[in-house]
Amino acid sequence: MKTTRTAEGRVRAVIYVRISQDRSGAHLGVDRQREDCEALAERNGWEVVETYVDNDMSAYSGKPRKDYRRMLADLEDGTATVVIAWHTDRLHRSPTELEEYIDISERRGVTTHTCQAGPIDLATPSGRMVARMLGAVARHECEHKAERVARARLQKAKAGEWGGGIRPFGWGVPTGETATKFDKATGEEVEVPVLDLDKAVPEEAEALRVGADIILTDQSIHRWVRWLADKGFTSTQGNPIGHQAARDLLMRPRNAGIAVYRGEEIGKGSWEVVLDEPTFRAVVAILSDPSRRTTPGPEPKWFGSMIYRCGLDGCTETMICSRSGGANHPSYRCQTRHGGGRRGDKLDEYIEDLIIERLSRPDAHDLLLPGPGDVNVAALQAESEQIRRRLTDLAGLFGSGQITMAQFTEGSDMARAQLEGVNKQLGRAAVKDPLVPLVGAPDVRVAWKAMPLDQRRAVLRALMTVTVRPARRGRMPDGGYFDYETIEIGWKRSAQR
Repeated sequence: MKTTRTAEGRVRAVIYVRISQDRSGAHLGVDRQREDCEALAERNGWEVVETYVDNDMSAYSGKPRKDYRRMLADLEDGTATVVIAWHTDRLHRSPTELEEYIDISERRGVTTHTCQAGPIDLATPSGRMVARMLGAVARHECEHKAERVARARLQKAKAGEWGGGIRPFGWGVPTGETATKFDKATGEEVEVPVLDLDKAVPEEAEALRVGADIILTDQSIHRWVRWLADKGFTSTQGNPIGHQAARDLLMRPRNAGIAVYRGEEIGKGSWEVVLDEPTFRAVVAILSDPSRRTTPGPEPKWFGSMIYRCGLDGCTETMICSRSGGANHPSYRCQTRHGGGRRGDKLDEYIEDLIIERLSRPDAHDLLLPGPGDVNVAALQAESEQIRRRLTDLAGLFGSGQITMAQFTEGSDMARAQLEGVNKQLGRAAVKDPLVPLVGAPDVRVAWKAMPLDQRRAVLRALMTVTVRPARRGRMPDGGYFDYETIEIGWKRSAQR
Protein backbone atom coordinates (compact mmCIF):
# COMPACT_ATOMS: atom_id res chain seq x y z
CA MET A 1 0.00 0.00 0.00
CA LYS A 2 1.23 3.49 -0.75
CA THR A 3 2.15 5.68 2.24
CA THR A 4 -0.24 8.45 3.11
CA ARG A 5 2.41 10.72 4.61
CA THR A 6 5.25 12.55 2.97
CA ALA A 7 8.89 12.17 4.01
CA GLU A 8 8.35 15.13 6.35
CA GLY A 9 5.38 13.36 7.96
CA ARG A 10 2.69 15.58 6.40
CA VAL A 11 -0.73 14.02 5.72
CA ARG A 12 -1.43 13.31 2.06
CA ALA A 13 -4.73 14.68 0.80
CA VAL A 14 -6.60 14.75 -2.49
CA ILE A 15 -9.07 17.36 -3.69
CA TYR A 16 -12.28 16.61 -5.61
CA VAL A 17 -14.17 19.41 -7.37
CA ARG A 18 -17.25 19.22 -9.57
CA ILE A 19 -19.85 21.50 -11.11
CA SER A 20 -23.08 20.18 -12.62
CA GLN A 21 -23.44 22.69 -15.44
CA ASP A 22 -20.79 24.93 -16.94
CA ARG A 23 -22.68 27.03 -19.48
CA SER A 24 -19.70 29.26 -20.26
CA GLY A 25 -17.05 26.56 -20.46
CA ALA A 26 -14.71 28.77 -18.44
CA HIS A 27 -14.34 26.33 -15.49
CA LEU A 28 -14.96 29.24 -13.12
CA GLY A 29 -17.09 27.14 -10.76
CA VAL A 30 -14.51 24.37 -10.28
CA ASP A 31 -11.67 26.91 -10.02
CA ARG A 32 -13.39 28.63 -7.09
CA GLN A 33 -13.95 25.26 -5.39
CA ARG A 34 -10.30 24.31 -5.90
CA GLU A 35 -9.06 27.57 -4.35
CA ASP A 36 -11.18 27.06 -1.23
CA CYS A 37 -10.09 23.41 -0.92
CA GLU A 38 -6.41 24.30 -1.32
CA ALA A 39 -6.78 26.97 1.39
CA LEU A 40 -8.33 24.36 3.73
CA ALA A 41 -5.41 21.98 3.08
CA GLU A 42 -2.88 24.71 3.78
CA ARG A 43 -4.56 25.66 7.08
CA ASN A 44 -4.36 22.03 8.22
CA GLY A 45 -0.84 21.42 6.99
CA TRP A 46 -1.86 18.72 4.48
CA GLU A 47 -0.01 18.09 1.25
CA VAL A 48 -2.30 17.89 -1.78
CA VAL A 49 -1.00 15.04 -3.94
CA GLU A 50 -3.77 15.03 -6.57
CA THR A 51 -6.75 17.09 -7.68
CA TYR A 52 -9.68 15.44 -9.47
CA VAL A 53 -11.98 17.57 -11.64
CA ASP A 54 -15.34 16.67 -13.16
CA ASN A 55 -16.52 19.78 -14.95
CA ASP A 56 -20.04 20.16 -16.37
CA MET A 57 -21.03 16.80 -14.84
CA SER A 58 -24.04 16.01 -12.68
CA ALA A 59 -23.78 13.59 -9.74
CA TYR A 60 -27.57 13.17 -9.80
CA SER A 61 -27.81 12.03 -13.43
CA GLY A 62 -26.12 8.68 -12.79
CA LYS A 63 -23.68 9.13 -15.67
CA PRO A 64 -20.12 7.92 -14.93
CA ARG A 65 -17.78 10.62 -13.61
CA LYS A 66 -14.34 9.87 -14.98
CA ASP A 67 -12.21 11.66 -12.38
CA TYR A 68 -14.43 10.55 -9.49
CA ARG A 69 -13.90 6.92 -10.49
CA ARG A 70 -10.16 7.58 -10.78
CA MET A 71 -10.16 9.05 -7.26
CA LEU A 72 -11.87 5.97 -5.80
CA ALA A 73 -9.27 3.71 -7.45
CA ASP A 74 -6.45 5.82 -6.00
CA LEU A 75 -8.01 5.79 -2.52
CA GLU A 76 -8.32 2.01 -2.76
CA ASP A 77 -4.61 1.98 -3.59
CA GLY A 78 -3.76 4.04 -0.49
CA THR A 79 -2.79 7.28 -2.24
CA ALA A 80 -4.24 9.46 0.55
CA THR A 81 -6.23 9.36 3.79
CA VAL A 82 -7.95 12.73 3.40
CA VAL A 83 -10.43 13.81 0.75
CA ILE A 84 -11.18 17.52 0.51
CA ALA A 85 -14.35 18.77 -1.21
CA TRP A 86 -16.13 22.10 -1.20
CA HIS A 87 -19.31 20.40 0.09
CA THR A 88 -20.53 16.82 0.46
CA ASP A 89 -23.00 17.32 -2.39
CA ARG A 90 -20.01 17.83 -4.73
CA LEU A 91 -19.05 14.23 -3.99
CA HIS A 92 -22.41 12.46 -4.02
CA ARG A 93 -26.09 12.92 -4.70
CA SER A 94 -26.81 9.24 -5.07
CA PRO A 95 -27.24 6.88 -2.06
CA THR A 96 -25.62 4.07 -4.05
CA GLU A 97 -22.49 6.12 -4.72
CA LEU A 98 -22.36 7.24 -1.11
CA GLU A 99 -22.42 3.67 0.21
CA GLU A 100 -19.56 2.71 -2.11
CA TYR A 101 -17.58 5.74 -0.91
CA ILE A 102 -18.33 4.87 2.75
CA ASP A 103 -17.11 1.32 2.18
CA ILE A 104 -13.77 2.47 0.77
CA SER A 105 -13.37 5.14 3.45
CA GLU A 106 -14.06 2.66 6.24
CA ARG A 107 -11.63 0.04 4.90
CA ARG A 108 -8.85 2.49 4.03
CA GLY A 109 -9.26 4.89 6.96
CA VAL A 110 -10.14 7.86 4.75
CA THR A 111 -11.66 10.98 6.30
CA THR A 112 -13.58 13.60 4.37
CA HIS A 113 -13.21 17.32 4.98
CA THR A 114 -15.41 19.96 3.35
CA CYS A 115 -15.13 23.70 3.18
CA GLN A 116 -18.82 24.19 3.94
CA ALA A 117 -19.89 21.23 6.12
CA GLY A 118 -16.68 20.56 8.08
CA PRO A 119 -15.01 17.18 8.65
CA ILE A 120 -16.85 13.87 8.25
CA ASP A 121 -15.19 10.72 9.55
CA LEU A 122 -16.76 7.89 7.59
CA ALA A 123 -14.83 5.36 9.63
CA THR A 124 -17.19 6.01 12.57
CA PRO A 125 -20.93 5.28 12.91
CA SER A 126 -21.74 8.90 13.74
CA GLY A 127 -19.76 10.16 10.75
CA ARG A 128 -21.54 7.77 8.44
CA MET A 129 -24.90 8.86 9.89
CA VAL A 130 -24.08 12.52 9.19
CA ALA A 131 -22.97 11.67 5.64
CA ARG A 132 -26.16 9.77 4.96
CA MET A 133 -28.30 12.58 6.34
CA LEU A 134 -26.48 15.15 4.19
CA GLY A 135 -26.83 12.81 1.20
CA ALA A 136 -30.57 12.49 1.80
CA VAL A 137 -30.90 16.29 1.97
CA ALA A 138 -28.88 16.69 -1.25
CA ARG A 139 -31.00 14.04 -2.97
CA HIS A 140 -34.16 15.84 -1.89
CA GLU A 141 -32.84 19.13 -3.24
CA CYS A 142 -32.02 17.51 -6.60
CA GLU A 143 -35.43 15.89 -6.90
CA HIS A 144 -37.17 19.10 -5.87
CA LYS A 145 -35.14 21.10 -8.38
CA ALA A 146 -35.94 18.58 -11.13
CA GLU A 147 -39.62 18.87 -10.23
CA ARG A 148 -39.47 22.67 -10.42
CA VAL A 149 -37.67 22.55 -13.78
CA ALA A 150 -40.20 20.06 -15.19
CA ARG A 151 -43.08 22.18 -13.96
CA ALA A 152 -41.58 25.32 -15.49
CA ARG A 153 -41.10 23.56 -18.81
CA LEU A 154 -44.67 22.27 -18.77
CA GLN A 155 -45.93 25.77 -17.98
CA LYS A 156 -43.93 27.17 -20.88
CA ALA A 157 -45.19 24.46 -23.21
CA LYS A 158 -48.82 25.06 -22.20
CA ALA A 159 -48.33 28.77 -22.80
CA GLY A 160 -46.96 27.97 -26.25
CA GLU A 161 -43.52 29.35 -25.43
CA TRP A 162 -40.16 28.08 -26.68
CA GLY A 163 -38.65 25.69 -24.12
CA GLY A 164 -35.02 26.52 -24.84
CA GLY A 165 -32.15 24.82 -26.61
CA ILE A 166 -30.75 25.18 -30.13
CA ARG A 167 -32.55 27.66 -32.39
CA PRO A 168 -35.23 25.74 -34.30
CA PHE A 169 -34.82 25.83 -38.08
CA GLY A 170 -37.46 28.21 -39.41
CA TRP A 171 -37.67 30.60 -36.46
CA GLY A 172 -35.48 33.24 -34.83
CA VAL A 173 -35.57 36.77 -36.23
CA PRO A 174 -33.01 39.22 -34.71
CA THR A 175 -34.64 41.74 -32.38
CA GLY A 176 -31.89 44.33 -32.81
CA GLU A 177 -30.61 43.73 -29.27
CA THR A 178 -27.45 41.85 -28.28
CA ALA A 179 -26.35 39.70 -25.34
CA THR A 180 -22.97 38.58 -24.03
CA LYS A 181 -22.05 34.92 -24.53
CA PHE A 182 -18.91 32.93 -23.79
CA ASP A 183 -17.39 31.46 -26.94
CA LYS A 184 -15.85 28.08 -26.06
CA ALA A 185 -13.86 28.02 -29.31
CA THR A 186 -12.00 31.29 -28.65
CA GLY A 187 -12.27 31.44 -24.85
CA GLU A 188 -13.61 34.99 -25.08
CA GLU A 189 -16.91 36.71 -24.42
CA VAL A 190 -18.67 37.86 -27.58
CA GLU A 191 -21.77 39.86 -28.39
CA VAL A 192 -24.50 37.82 -30.08
CA PRO A 193 -27.87 38.98 -31.44
CA VAL A 194 -31.01 38.30 -29.38
CA LEU A 195 -33.52 36.33 -31.44
CA ASP A 196 -37.31 36.39 -31.40
CA LEU A 197 -38.13 32.68 -31.60
CA ASP A 198 -41.83 33.37 -32.15
CA LYS A 199 -41.16 34.95 -35.54
CA ALA A 200 -40.47 32.86 -38.63
CA VAL A 201 -37.34 33.40 -40.70
CA PRO A 202 -38.84 33.97 -44.20
CA GLU A 203 -36.22 32.00 -46.17
CA GLU A 204 -36.23 29.01 -43.80
CA ALA A 205 -40.03 29.02 -43.49
CA GLU A 206 -40.30 28.91 -47.28
CA ALA A 207 -37.80 26.03 -47.35
CA LEU A 208 -40.07 24.06 -45.00
CA ARG A 209 -43.07 24.77 -47.23
CA VAL A 210 -41.11 23.62 -50.28
CA GLY A 211 -40.19 20.44 -48.42
CA ALA A 212 -43.81 19.73 -47.52
CA ASP A 213 -44.88 20.37 -51.12
CA ILE A 214 -42.26 17.92 -52.42
CA ILE A 215 -43.34 15.22 -49.98
CA LEU A 216 -47.02 15.68 -50.83
CA THR A 217 -46.28 15.63 -54.55
CA ASP A 218 -43.83 12.76 -55.02
CA GLN A 219 -42.92 11.66 -51.48
CA SER A 220 -39.19 12.15 -52.15
CA ILE A 221 -37.19 13.28 -49.14
CA HIS A 222 -34.05 13.01 -51.29
CA ARG A 223 -35.33 15.67 -53.65
CA TRP A 224 -35.78 18.12 -50.77
CA VAL A 225 -32.32 17.31 -49.38
CA ARG A 226 -30.84 18.11 -52.81
CA TRP A 227 -32.91 21.29 -52.99
CA LEU A 228 -31.65 22.42 -49.58
CA ALA A 229 -28.04 21.78 -50.59
CA ASP A 230 -28.46 23.56 -53.94
CA LYS A 231 -29.94 26.61 -52.19
CA GLY A 232 -27.18 26.67 -49.58
CA PHE A 233 -29.33 25.83 -46.53
CA THR A 234 -27.67 24.28 -43.49
CA SER A 235 -28.88 23.40 -40.00
CA THR A 236 -28.94 26.18 -37.39
CA GLN A 237 -25.57 24.83 -36.23
CA GLY A 238 -24.09 25.17 -39.70
CA ASN A 239 -24.12 21.48 -40.65
CA PRO A 240 -25.36 19.98 -43.95
CA ILE A 241 -28.97 18.74 -43.70
CA GLY A 242 -29.02 15.03 -44.44
CA HIS A 243 -31.85 12.56 -45.00
CA GLN A 244 -32.72 11.94 -41.32
CA ALA A 245 -32.36 15.58 -40.31
CA ALA A 246 -34.62 16.65 -43.19
CA ARG A 247 -37.23 14.09 -42.19
CA ASP A 248 -37.12 15.27 -38.56
CA LEU A 249 -37.54 18.90 -39.65
CA LEU A 250 -40.71 18.15 -41.59
CA MET A 251 -42.24 16.02 -38.82
CA ARG A 252 -42.00 18.68 -36.07
CA PRO A 253 -45.41 19.69 -34.67
CA ARG A 254 -43.89 23.15 -34.25
CA ASN A 255 -44.25 23.63 -38.03
CA ALA A 256 -48.04 23.68 -37.60
CA GLY A 257 -47.93 25.79 -34.42
CA ILE A 258 -48.54 22.79 -32.13
CA ALA A 259 -46.94 22.81 -28.67
CA VAL A 260 -45.41 19.56 -27.40
CA TYR A 261 -44.41 18.41 -23.91
CA ARG A 262 -42.60 15.09 -23.41
CA GLY A 263 -43.65 13.92 -26.83
CA GLU A 264 -47.35 14.73 -26.35
CA GLU A 265 -49.20 17.46 -28.21
CA ILE A 266 -50.77 19.75 -25.63
CA GLY A 267 -52.21 22.68 -27.58
CA LYS A 268 -51.36 25.64 -29.78
CA GLY A 269 -48.07 27.51 -29.61
CA SER A 270 -47.55 31.26 -29.66
CA TRP A 271 -45.15 31.29 -32.62
CA GLU A 272 -45.89 31.94 -36.27
CA VAL A 273 -47.29 28.95 -38.16
CA VAL A 274 -45.35 27.76 -41.20
CA LEU A 275 -47.61 24.90 -42.36
CA ASP A 276 -51.36 24.60 -41.91
CA GLU A 277 -52.38 21.58 -39.86
CA PRO A 278 -53.84 19.47 -42.71
CA THR A 279 -50.60 19.85 -44.67
CA PHE A 280 -48.51 18.96 -41.63
CA ARG A 281 -50.65 15.89 -40.86
CA ALA A 282 -50.37 14.70 -44.45
CA VAL A 283 -46.58 15.06 -44.43
CA VAL A 284 -46.32 13.13 -41.16
CA ALA A 285 -48.62 10.40 -42.47
CA ILE A 286 -46.46 9.93 -45.57
CA LEU A 287 -43.13 9.99 -43.74
CA SER A 288 -44.45 7.66 -41.02
CA ASP A 289 -45.75 5.09 -43.48
CA PRO A 290 -44.02 1.80 -42.56
CA SER A 291 -44.06 0.71 -46.21
CA ARG A 292 -41.59 3.48 -47.08
CA ARG A 293 -38.02 2.26 -47.37
CA THR A 294 -35.88 3.61 -44.50
CA THR A 295 -32.59 2.66 -46.20
CA PRO A 296 -33.04 4.01 -49.72
CA GLY A 297 -29.62 3.10 -51.08
CA PRO A 298 -28.39 4.62 -54.35
CA GLU A 299 -30.80 7.01 -55.99
CA PRO A 300 -32.44 5.49 -59.12
CA LYS A 301 -31.14 6.86 -62.42
CA TRP A 302 -33.65 5.08 -64.64
CA PHE A 303 -37.35 5.75 -64.97
CA GLY A 304 -38.68 2.30 -64.05
CA SER A 305 -35.91 1.05 -61.76
CA MET A 306 -37.37 -0.59 -58.61
CA ILE A 307 -40.91 0.02 -60.02
CA TYR A 308 -41.28 -2.35 -62.99
CA ARG A 309 -41.97 -5.92 -61.83
CA CYS A 310 -40.63 -9.19 -63.15
CA GLY A 311 -43.25 -11.55 -64.60
CA LEU A 312 -41.18 -14.71 -65.01
CA ASP A 313 -42.90 -17.80 -63.53
CA GLY A 314 -44.99 -15.79 -61.09
CA CYS A 315 -42.08 -13.70 -59.79
CA THR A 316 -43.16 -10.29 -58.43
CA GLU A 317 -39.75 -8.81 -57.58
CA THR A 318 -38.96 -5.33 -58.89
CA MET A 319 -36.43 -4.83 -61.65
CA ILE A 320 -33.27 -2.75 -61.77
CA CYS A 321 -31.54 -1.23 -64.79
CA SER A 322 -27.81 -1.56 -65.40
CA ARG A 323 -25.17 -2.42 -68.00
CA SER A 324 -23.79 -5.94 -67.85
CA GLY A 325 -21.81 -8.36 -69.99
CA GLY A 326 -20.27 -5.61 -72.10
CA ALA A 327 -23.67 -4.57 -73.53
CA ASN A 328 -23.87 -1.32 -75.47
CA HIS A 329 -27.09 -0.32 -73.73
CA PRO A 330 -28.52 -0.75 -70.19
CA SER A 331 -31.06 -3.49 -69.54
CA TYR A 332 -33.79 -4.09 -66.98
CA ARG A 333 -33.28 -7.32 -65.04
CA CYS A 334 -35.03 -8.88 -62.07
CA GLN A 335 -33.28 -8.30 -58.76
CA THR A 336 -33.04 -12.08 -58.35
CA ARG A 337 -30.83 -12.09 -61.48
CA HIS A 338 -32.85 -14.78 -63.25
CA GLY A 339 -33.86 -14.57 -66.90
CA GLY A 340 -32.70 -12.26 -69.67
CA GLY A 341 -32.80 -8.48 -69.71
CA ARG A 342 -35.04 -6.03 -71.53
CA ARG A 343 -33.47 -3.04 -73.21
CA GLY A 344 -33.81 -0.11 -70.81
CA ASP A 345 -34.18 2.84 -73.17
CA LYS A 346 -36.79 1.05 -75.32
CA LEU A 347 -38.86 -0.05 -72.33
CA ASP A 348 -38.81 3.39 -70.67
CA GLU A 349 -39.69 5.14 -73.92
CA TYR A 350 -42.65 2.80 -74.46
CA ILE A 351 -44.05 3.33 -70.93
CA GLU A 352 -43.55 7.09 -71.07
CA ASP A 353 -45.35 7.29 -74.39
CA LEU A 354 -48.31 5.38 -72.89
CA ILE A 355 -48.50 7.80 -69.95
CA ILE A 356 -48.24 10.90 -72.13
CA GLU A 357 -50.90 9.59 -74.52
CA ARG A 358 -53.30 8.79 -71.67
CA LEU A 359 -52.85 12.14 -69.97
CA SER A 360 -53.33 13.97 -73.27
CA ARG A 361 -56.88 12.70 -73.67
CA PRO A 362 -59.84 15.04 -73.01
CA ASP A 363 -61.01 12.89 -70.08
CA ALA A 364 -57.63 12.91 -68.31
CA HIS A 365 -59.14 14.98 -65.48
CA ASP A 366 -61.16 11.89 -64.50
CA LEU A 367 -57.92 10.32 -63.31
CA LEU A 368 -57.29 12.96 -60.63
CA LEU A 369 -57.84 12.09 -56.99
CA PRO A 370 -60.87 13.64 -55.27
CA GLY A 371 -60.11 17.06 -53.82
CA PRO A 372 -60.46 17.97 -50.14
CA GLY A 373 -63.96 19.33 -50.60
CA ASP A 374 -65.50 16.42 -48.72
CA VAL A 375 -63.30 17.07 -45.67
CA ASN A 376 -64.45 19.66 -43.14
CA VAL A 377 -61.02 20.87 -42.04
CA ALA A 378 -62.30 23.39 -39.49
CA ALA A 379 -64.50 20.80 -37.79
CA LEU A 380 -61.66 18.27 -37.71
CA GLN A 381 -59.28 20.83 -36.19
CA ALA A 382 -61.85 21.68 -33.51
CA GLU A 383 -62.34 17.99 -32.78
CA SER A 384 -58.57 17.54 -32.54
CA GLU A 385 -58.36 20.33 -29.94
CA GLN A 386 -61.19 18.78 -27.90
CA ILE A 387 -59.47 15.40 -27.84
CA ARG A 388 -56.18 16.95 -26.71
CA ARG A 389 -57.96 18.83 -23.92
CA ARG A 390 -59.57 15.55 -22.88
CA LEU A 391 -56.13 13.92 -22.66
CA THR A 392 -54.87 16.80 -20.52
CA ASP A 393 -57.94 16.59 -18.26
CA LEU A 394 -57.48 12.84 -17.84
CA ALA A 395 -53.88 13.35 -16.77
CA GLY A 396 -55.01 15.96 -14.23
CA LEU A 397 -57.73 13.68 -12.81
CA PHE A 398 -55.27 10.80 -12.46
CA GLY A 399 -52.65 13.04 -10.84
CA SER A 400 -55.17 14.23 -8.25
CA GLY A 401 -56.33 10.67 -7.53
CA GLN A 402 -59.88 11.16 -8.84
CA ILE A 403 -59.56 8.28 -11.32
CA THR A 404 -57.63 5.00 -11.20
CA MET A 405 -54.76 3.95 -13.44
CA ALA A 406 -57.08 1.56 -15.28
CA GLN A 407 -59.59 4.35 -15.93
CA PHE A 408 -56.82 6.72 -17.04
CA THR A 409 -55.31 4.11 -19.40
CA GLU A 410 -58.66 3.19 -20.94
CA GLY A 411 -59.68 6.82 -21.44
CA SER A 412 -56.33 7.94 -22.87
CA ASP A 413 -56.08 4.95 -25.24
CA MET A 414 -59.54 5.71 -26.60
CA ALA A 415 -58.73 9.41 -27.00
CA ARG A 416 -55.46 8.70 -28.80
CA ALA A 417 -57.20 6.30 -31.18
CA GLN A 418 -59.77 9.01 -31.97
CA LEU A 419 -57.00 11.59 -32.43
CA GLU A 420 -55.19 9.29 -34.87
CA GLY A 421 -58.36 9.00 -36.97
CA VAL A 422 -58.82 12.77 -37.01
CA ASN A 423 -55.19 13.30 -38.02
CA LYS A 424 -55.56 10.85 -40.91
CA GLN A 425 -58.58 12.77 -42.16
CA LEU A 426 -56.68 16.04 -41.91
CA GLY A 427 -53.81 14.45 -43.80
CA ARG A 428 -56.11 13.29 -46.57
CA ALA A 429 -57.23 16.87 -47.10
CA ALA A 430 -53.74 18.01 -48.05
CA VAL A 431 -52.27 15.20 -50.15
CA LYS A 432 -51.35 16.42 -53.63
CA ASP A 433 -51.86 14.32 -56.74
CA PRO A 434 -48.63 13.93 -58.79
CA LEU A 435 -50.76 14.02 -61.98
CA VAL A 436 -51.87 17.63 -61.38
CA PRO A 437 -48.98 19.33 -63.29
CA LEU A 438 -49.74 17.22 -66.39
CA VAL A 439 -53.53 17.05 -66.60
CA GLY A 440 -54.73 20.01 -68.67
CA ALA A 441 -51.22 21.06 -69.73
CA PRO A 442 -51.17 22.65 -73.25
CA ASP A 443 -48.56 20.09 -74.32
CA VAL A 444 -48.32 17.08 -72.01
CA ARG A 445 -45.12 15.82 -73.66
CA VAL A 446 -43.34 19.14 -73.11
CA ALA A 447 -44.58 19.27 -69.48
CA TRP A 448 -43.47 15.66 -68.96
CA LYS A 449 -39.96 16.26 -70.28
CA ALA A 450 -39.62 19.31 -68.02
CA MET A 451 -40.41 17.29 -64.88
CA PRO A 452 -37.56 15.96 -62.70
CA LEU A 453 -37.06 12.19 -62.79
CA ASP A 454 -38.41 11.62 -59.27
CA GLN A 455 -41.66 13.42 -60.15
CA ARG A 456 -42.08 11.35 -63.31
CA ARG A 457 -41.51 8.20 -61.28
CA ALA A 458 -44.22 9.38 -58.86
CA VAL A 459 -46.65 9.68 -61.78
CA LEU A 460 -45.72 6.16 -62.90
CA ARG A 461 -46.44 4.75 -59.43
CA ALA A 462 -49.75 6.60 -59.22
CA LEU A 463 -51.02 5.72 -62.70
CA MET A 464 -50.03 2.14 -63.57
CA THR A 465 -48.29 -1.10 -62.75
CA VAL A 466 -45.82 -2.53 -65.25
CA THR A 467 -45.08 -6.27 -65.40
CA VAL A 468 -42.30 -7.42 -67.75
CA ARG A 469 -42.86 -10.96 -69.08
CA PRO A 470 -40.10 -12.98 -70.81
CA ALA A 471 -39.61 -11.73 -74.39
CA ARG A 472 -40.10 -13.86 -77.48
CA ARG A 473 -37.08 -14.49 -79.64
CA GLY A 474 -36.50 -13.19 -83.15
CA ARG A 475 -37.98 -10.38 -85.18
CA MET A 476 -41.38 -9.06 -84.06
CA PRO A 477 -44.38 -8.39 -86.38
CA ASP A 478 -43.52 -4.67 -86.47
CA GLY A 479 -40.12 -5.52 -87.95
CA GLY A 480 -38.14 -4.74 -84.79
CA TYR A 481 -36.74 -6.94 -82.07
CA PHE A 482 -38.40 -5.43 -78.98
CA ASP A 483 -41.38 -7.51 -77.81
CA TYR A 484 -43.98 -4.95 -76.72
CA GLU A 485 -46.73 -7.54 -76.34
CA THR A 486 -45.04 -9.10 -73.29
CA ILE A 487 -45.16 -5.81 -71.38
CA GLU A 488 -48.35 -5.91 -69.27
CA ILE A 489 -49.87 -2.64 -68.09
CA GLY A 490 -52.25 -2.41 -65.15
CA TRP A 491 -54.03 0.93 -65.11
CA LYS A 492 -54.99 2.35 -61.74
CA ARG A 493 -57.86 4.62 -60.65
CA SER A 494 -60.28 2.74 -62.94
CA ALA A 495 -58.55 4.22 -65.98
CA GLN A 496 -58.75 2.37 -69.27
CA ARG A 497 -56.02 2.45 -71.85
